[in-house]
Amino acid sequence: MDVFALFSARVANAMHVLYPEIGADLLARIVVEPPRDAAHGDLSTNAAMVVAKPLGKNPREVATALVDHFRHDSDVTSVEVAGPGFINFRLDAPVWHQVLRAISQQGADYGRSTLGGGAAVNIEYVSANPTGPMHVGHTRGAVFGDTLSSLMAYSGYEVTREYYINDAGSQIDTLARSTMLRYREALGETIEIPPGLYPGDYLVPVGEALKVEFGDSLLAKPEAEALAIVRERVLVAMLELIKADLALLGIHHDVFFSERQLHGQGGDIDLTLQWLREKDMIYQGRLEAPKGKTPEEWEDREQTLFRATDFGDDTDRALIKSDGSYTYFAADIAYHRNKFLRGFNHMINVLGADHSGYVKRLQAATKAVSLNAADMDVRICQLVRLLKNGEPFKMSKRSGDLVTLADVVEEVGADATRFMLMYRRNDASMDFDFALVKEQTKDNPVFYVQYAHARAYSIFKTATRDLPALDTSPAALAAAEIERIVTPEELDLVRVLAAWPRTVTAAAIAHEPHRIAFYVHELAAAFHGFWAKGKDDPQLRFVNSDDPKLTLARLALVDAVRQVIVNALGILGVSAPTELS
Repeated sequence: MDVFALFSARVANAMHVLYPEIGADLLARIVVEPPRDAAHGDLSTNAAMVVAKPLGKNPREVATALVDHFRHDSDVTSVEVAGPGFINFRLDAPVWHQVLRAISQQGADYGRSTLGGGAAVNIEYVSANPTGPMHVGHTRGAVFGDTLSSLMAYSGYEVTREYYINDAGSQIDTLARSTMLRYREALGETIEIPPGLYPGDYLVPVGEALKVEFGDSLLAKPEAEALAIVRERVLVAMLELIKADLALLGIHHDVFFSERQLHGQGGDIDLTLQWLREKDMIYQGRLEAPKGKTPEEWEDREQTLFRATDFGDDTDRALIKSDGSYTYFAADIAYHRNKFLRGFNHMINVLGADHSGYVKRLQAATKAVSLNAADMDVRICQLVRLLKNGEPFKMSKRSGDLVTLADVVEEVGADATRFMLMYRRNDASMDFDFALVKEQTKDNPVFYVQYAHARAYSIFKTATRDLPALDTSPAALAAAEIERIVTPEELDLVRVLAAWPRTVTAAAIAHEPHRIAFYVHELAAAFHGFWAKGKDDPQLRFVNSDDPKLTLARLALVDAVRQVIVNALGILGVSAPTELS
């Protein structure tokens, strides 16, 4: 049961009855949400201010008519006009009792929606170069993309989790040459890794594996032939390493798409450029030098250009380099046409902070290759500043001095890593403090939430101890006298539970999974706060030995809190322990 959706429908229906001339597009702009100040009521709507101007009326006049309409609604205890035309509602207790019943009946499905209608959405995330293990810089995008995927699936979308393997660039040649040195090292040679190659020890096992498979025979082959063999073996090894790293966080992709299949004669890039030419989306022309580039730094030449500005980009984009090879953007266009041809009209790309300049060009490419049939959202994950001994710790894959995803998980665990990386907007930089995420205090958000779940189980244990004859089975809880839940403190907690479906829907529409982490932390705070009040006021304790029926009703409330915490943590990919050490 979504209280906000329920009253949104009632408000829209009331407006239609009062003003039949109002169109559906105007009604769709009406919002029912919690008031900014809880003291003003349970719900607030902007309906009067949305429709007043098109109707040629004063907002308060429209609001007064709507208030009069809702005075006859049995679920509304009071309704009043506020400010320039907002309308605030206070709801009767039975509405909140219906919320508890809905949670009991729906369980894991409470908050799940059909928003997506089964539409296919492709979410591409991580997509790090396959040149080494995942480091902490990749981890935020990995967790964000995976959580967003779970959120969209929970909201009724058919989600495909995709990893784009950048295995066609010059970095792969560098990787192969770096691995060849490790192969020589495995054969007993003393090596020195020159600047520009990858010095990380993670390539040592690959060199050893090459020795086992080939002995020293690769040394006798022409360099190009040997490097081709090494390239294939190391790519497989690095991809398996990446998959293993991601698995530490419970992250698994449905599709691993190789960039190499876009290249070559008759490949996707050739076919895409041919299609673009047929659609007159490519032309021969010149580009102005980018800002900051001097004439000496910029090659002014006629180029093959994509009409990106026709699709919202700031400039047209080059597709072929001066040496005749394709630009990275040419591959990007072909890749997103491939996605569209696979049936994806909805695409989300999760990129790192250094790719913020790619947003408009990727959106332009998606519009072009789909003839405006597909939409693209690009989510940028800002940098994570890792603190070590109170100081920023820098990393570099090339230098070998890196903090890997595996290092972070080993230090603080998968739950803390996932929750903390989601406990901030993706477009805001963040500090990841090892000391904080290991604390077992209320200042540690993940501990605070998991402790709320464990506390729910502890309350049931207390009930079993104090009232051993009380049946607390799911069937008994479903039949509890929920009507006994009437105190302001109890109903305040139910109000937080009632916000869960709306939170899920809003987060899915906005592609902002951090809202789930914020919400479940708010729910944990409300639950801990109620428990603390019970310490001071025996009448508010969850377990009352003198009133088994009230105890059962409150246990149903506790179980509802537990269930919603589980639902939220499930989206976040975080466990819900029944006890904490």
